[in-house]
Amino acid sequence: MARKTAPLPTKDQLREFIAESPTPVGKREIARAFQVKGEDRVALKAMLRELSAEGTVGKIRKAAPPPGRLAEVVPVVVTGVDEDGETMVRPLVWESESEPPRIVLVERPGAPALLAGTRVLARLSKRSARLYEARVLRRIPTTSDRVVGTFRLTSEGGRLTPADKRSRTEFRVSRVDSGGARDGELVSAEVLTTTRQGIPEARVIERLGSADDPRAIGALAVAAHAIPVEFSHDAIGQAEAAEPVTQPGKREDLRELPLVTIDGDDARDFDDAVFAEADDEGWKLVVAIADVAHYVTPASPLDRDAFKRGNSVYLPDRVVPMLPEALSNELCSLKPKVPRPVMACFMRIDKEGRLIEHRFSRALMRSAARLTYEQVQNARDGRPDDTTGPLMERVIEPLYGAYRALIKAREKRGTLDLDIPERRVFLGPDGDVLAIRMRARFDSHRLIEEFMIAANVAAAEALEAKGVPCMYRVHDRPSYEKLEGLRDFLDSIGLSLPKGQVLQPKSFMRLLVRAEDTPYKRMVNDLVLRSQAQAQYSPDNLGHFGLALRRYAHFTSPIRRYSDVLVHRGLIKALALGDDGLTDAEAAKMRQLGEHISMTERRAQVAERDAVDRYTALYLSSQVGGEFAGRISGVSRFGLFIALDETGADGLIPISTLGADFFEHDERQHRLVGRKSKVSFQLGQPVRVRLADADPVKGGLVFQMLQAERADGRPERPLRRSPGAPRHRPGKRRRG
Repeated sequence: MARKTAPLPTKDQLREFIAESPTPVGKREIARAFQVKGEDRVALKAMLRELSAEGTVGKIRKAAPPPGRLAEVVPVVVTGVDEDGETMVRPLVWESESEPPRIVLVERPGAPALLAGTRVLARLSKRSARLYEARVLRRIPTTSDRVVGTFRLTSEGGRLTPADKRSRTEFRVSRVDSGGARDGELVSAEVLTTTRQGIPEARVIERLGSADDPRAIGALAVAAHAIPVEFSHDAIGQAEAAEPVTQPGKREDLRELPLVTIDGDDARDFDDAVFAEADDEGWKLVVAIADVAHYVTPASPLDRDAFKRGNSVYLPDRVVPMLPEALSNELCSLKPKVPRPVMACFMRIDKEGRLIEHRFSRALMRSAARLTYEQVQNARDGRPDDTTGPLMERVIEPLYGAYRALIKAREKRGTLDLDIPERRVFLGPDGDVLAIRMRARFDSHRLIEEFMIAANVAAAEALEAKGVPCMYRVHDRPSYEKLEGLRDFLDSIGLSLPKGQVLQPKSFMRLLVRAEDTPYKRMVNDLVLRSQAQAQYSPDNLGHFGLALRRYAHFTSPIRRYSDVLVHRGLIKALALGDDGLTDAEAAKMRQLGEHISMTERRAQVAERDAVDRYTALYLSSQVGGEFAGRISGVSRFGLFIALDETGADGLIPISTLGADFFEHDERQHRLVGRKSKVSFQLGQPVRVRLADADPVKGGLVFQMLQAERADGRPERPLRRSPGAPRHRPGKRRRG
C-alpha cells in the first residue's frame, strides 16, 4: 500500500507562512514545514518560482550574502526624499557595523508616491560600490494604507485624486464608501485591496474640509503623514490631574535669579531659560529646562502617548504637540513671573569659551521675562523697550559677553556653518496667506543656540561619567560616495577638497571661504549641505560632525522632543535626583527608542515642509503668469528644481519644456546639457522664470524657463521648440 503524503500547500498558505516567518526561509524549511516529500518537491519548487516571479514573496532564501553586503532582493523601508527629489530607502535588516549603502528608489511612472515608513520588497541593482537603485516588487503590509486627496463626485460615487504631487494614480470611491464626502472636499481614505476596471478603490474615513479652505491645509499634512492627533483618555486625565510645583521642597531655589526665556514671536511653548554672569576665570552660565520628567513618568499613559508622537509638529496654522496642552502650554511652560520646576545646568566657561565645569540639579525658577529674538537684538543694538531696558545691565549684556566667549570656542574647533534659509508663513484670522518671508537670523538666535549646545554637551558628559545610557544626537561623517561626487564637481570649477586625510568640518568651511568670491558660491554651499549625513538619535556615540563635538545629546527641549525626556531621566538616575529616572527596561531598548524617534523626527520634518509648500502654492496661485528671480536648487533626469529668491518657494521646470534640444542629465556635474546646442543648466545658477501653474492641494509649482545666467554673467537661453517638435520623455533615464 502506498504511503500517504501531506497535500501540497496552496499559494495563499505559502504566502502566509513566508510573510510570518521572523527570518528568511529557504525551500528546505518550507518543505519541512508542510511535510512535502518525494516528487511533490518538484511541484513545490514550481509554485515558489511562480510566487517569486509575481513578486508576492520576499523571504525565500538563496545564498545568504555576507554581513555588509546586500542581496539582489531585499525588504526595505522608505526613509524620505532627498534634496534632489529622489526617494531614499534603507534595508530593513543590516547586520554590519558600517552604514548601509545609499539606495535610491526608482518609482514607476504614475505609481502612487511612497511615504516615509512604507515597507516594500525591492530588487536592487548596483550602480557603484556604495550606491544602489531599488525597484519595487511589492509592498509589505503593515497597517492599512492611507491616501489623502481631493474627492470629486461622479455618477458612480466619486474619484479621489491624491494630494501627493508625485502620485498620478486616481482611486475609485463607491457611494457606500464615500462617507458623505462632498464634491471638492479633502479627505483621508483607506486604500482597499479591490480594483474595478483596473482602477484601485478606496474608502473615505475622514473628511478634512473644503479644498478651497486654507484652514484645511494643516489637517491635510497631519492626515497625509499619519501624525497622531488625539491623546488617549488616560493621558488627558493624567495631564489634567497634574498639580503645579509652587514651593522648592528638595529643589534648589532659583526664583530670585533673573532667568529669561528668549524665543521667536510665534513660539507657543517656552522650555528653556538662560542667565550669565562674569567671574574671575570667565563666565558662569545657567540653563534652566522645564522638568517634564516630573510630570511624564516612565510607562505612564502620558509617556506612552509622548513616545508614540516622538516630537511636536509645528505647522503654519497649528501645533500637534507631543504633550497635552495642560502640560505643554501650562505646567511645563516657563511663563513669566510663575514658579516652574526645572532641571538646571550650571556651567563655568573660561574666557575662550571652553567648558571647564558643570553640575545639574532639580530646581524651582520664576522667569523674569518672556523675550523675543527681535526684542533682545534691538536692545543690544541700542533700541531697548520697556521690557528689555531694565534688564540690560544685569541680564542682556552678560548674556552677550558669555556668547562672545562661546563663539571663540566654536571658531577654534571649526564647526560647519551652512546657509540654510527657512521660510515663514504669515496667516490671517481666516487662514489666508498674508505673506511668506525668509526668517531673519540675529546674533540673539546664535546666542541661545550656543547656550543650548553647551548644556547639551554637559548633559552627555555627565551621563558618560556615571556610565548611564545616553541617547546621543549623532551626526556622522559624510560618506565616501558623497565626498567623491563633491570632489568630481569641485575639480571641474577649479576648487578642491583634500584627499588622503580625515576631513574635519573646518575643511568644508575653508572650501566655502574659497568659493565666496566666485560665481559658484551658492552652488558649493548647496552641494556641501547635500554631502552631509543625516543627524539621528542613537545610544552609540558617533560624535557630532557638524558641530565638531565628541559627544552631544539633546537636553534642552523636553516639551517637544522625546529624546530630551530620555536624557533628563538618565540624569535623574545618574545623579540620584529622584525616583523617576531612566528605568532598566528603557536602558535595555535604547537602540529601538532611538530608531523610533529618528523616524518620527523625519516624519515631522516632511509634514512641516509639505504644509509650507502648500501654503506657498496657495499664496502664489493668484500670480500665475508672473515672472520671478530664483536659482536652480536641484537637477534631476526629469527637470530642474527652482527656488525663488523672495519667498524661497520651490517648483519644477519639466525637462520637456526646456526647448527643442535633447537634454542629457550629467549627474556628476549636477546639470542638464543640450546635446546639440550645449546649453547648460546647472545647480546654483541664477534664473528668471515664469510661474505656469500653482496647485495648493498638491503644493506643486510649475515654472517655465525664461533665462539662466552663466558663470561668466552672460544669459543662457534654451532653443525654442518649433510647433510639432518631439518632446523629451522625462521618464527615460539619460546620462551625460
